[in-house]
Amino acid sequence: MSLLTEPTTGGIVDGARISGERHVRADVCIVGSGAGGAPVARALAEAGQRVVVLEDGQAFAQHELTARPRDMTALLYRDAGQSATAGTPTIMLPTGRALGGTTLVNSGTCFRVPATVQDQWASELGLDALGAGTLDDLYTRVEETIGVARVTEELAGANARIAKRGAEKLGWSGHFLDRNARGCIGSGVCAFGCPSGAKQHAGEAYMNAAHAAGATTYTCSRARRILFEDDASTARGILATTRGGGRLTVDAPTVVIAAGTLHTPGLLAASGIANPWLGRNLSIHPATAVWGLMDEVVDMAHGVPQSYGIDEFADEGIMLEGIAGPPDYLAMAVPFSGAAHRELMLSYRHVAQFGMMIRDTSTGRIPTGRLARRAGRPLVRYDLNAHDVATIARGIERLAQLLFAAGARRVILPVGAVPELRDGDLKPLRDHTVSARELKMMAFHPLGTARMARRAADGVLDADGAPHGTTNLYVCDGSAVPTALGVNPQLTIMALATRLADRLLA
Repeated sequence: MSLLTEPTTGGIVDGARISGERHVRADVCIVGSGAGGAPVARALAEAGQRVVVLEDGQAFAQHELTARPRDMTALLYRDAGQSATAGTPTIMLPTGRALGGTTLVNSGTCFRVPATVQDQWASELGLDALGAGTLDDLYTRVEETIGVARVTEELAGANARIAKRGAEKLGWSGHFLDRNARGCIGSGVCAFGCPSGAKQHAGEAYMNAAHAAGATTYTCSRARRILFEDDASTARGILATTRGGGRLTVDAPTVVIAAGTLHTPGLLAASGIANPWLGRNLSIHPATAVWGLMDEVVDMAHGVPQSYGIDEFADEGIMLEGIAGPPDYLAMAVPFSGAAHRELMLSYRHVAQFGMMIRDTSTGRIPTGRLARRAGRPLVRYDLNAHDVATIARGIERLAQLLFAAGARRVILPVGAVPELRDGDLKPLRDHTVSARELKMMAFHPLGTARMARRAADGVLDADGAPHGTTNLYVCDGSAVPTALGVNPQLTIMALATRLADRLLA
């Protein structure tokens, strides 16, 4: 076994080229380079610590992001974007698999967590240190780092302006959204990797700086187990395998797990971490969309895909957010097939689309037993409860209202028994009782499977992100977020990561 030390200049080592045994030393080992892992890597590396990051996916240069959805989906998403929940209904749950994690392929939308949610964390889970207002300074630091700014109306595109027109006609509260981008040109393919380099995802805003400060990232390297001292509670490193068939051991007195909400529970369980909440409490912000046929030209391929939001119904747990994209995107998303699908695609330039998500009260789980882990990938069980089905039905009706108010002639719905509405007539939808089974759903924000709570009886992690009963081990990703947020979570995960980095440096 050879003993290696990281390159002093930092950088990326391709795990697909590692076929033998490697044993490296570091001050900290971080598993994952997304919204949770990247801020910690940058802060610690810039403070002079030896940082090793293990990333399951590849690193992609900007010129490799071709803006072709059919190619990028297979390269940048886990399971080529076909990951889904088991339950009623089946819900598509795509996540990124690359340097930068899901931030490489998300919409870039940035929200701070509502104060009411933080109050819930404090009152129900004893997380007084995360109560309302406690993250404000951290949010500001993250926003400055990743270039958060409001989308301009011109850059937003015609799809967003149509939604804005409908909202104003209905008297609904809405605004252009904040995003982490510098020099955006409205390529319309945020979900498939930004070809212009404008989006300040975790790889761009944090990992580049971490590498410049001396951090080393092993890509195509999957963490298999956390290594502990003889006391079985003090972390001392990570055992990983590489895509090249190698075995990589990282010795480090501090270990940070940021493998993501779906994968962190299995890694903790495989390492002997036991807690009744591990793998449970999963929220995903179930989402769907409607489509409107307009007389005017929309051309969703131009402009920022998610650039306008309507918060009129936030108190009901409903957030309406624009979502658009090139023809490939519409072809994958619309609930049509055959001749109807062809007809719609031929009208692509006249199609407008708007989406919604809810703050779910349903909770799912990821089994963490040995048999489930042998599957090689997380099994996600999630069923919509009756309350959330009713909330989604209200949201779909409001999306139809929105597009009709904006001038749509036809509105296509994600409801099996009511596939479309015409001429502003909402009666067929209102007369129908929507069931979970007939809904076409997707979700992009898995959270909570190793949630923080003051007591081990209420959560897996303490308020600092350490698994209860362990030392030198921390979790910093969506799994740590205690509850559904009701808003896009990347900013909150980055703020919590920055908080953890501050504590580690202190």
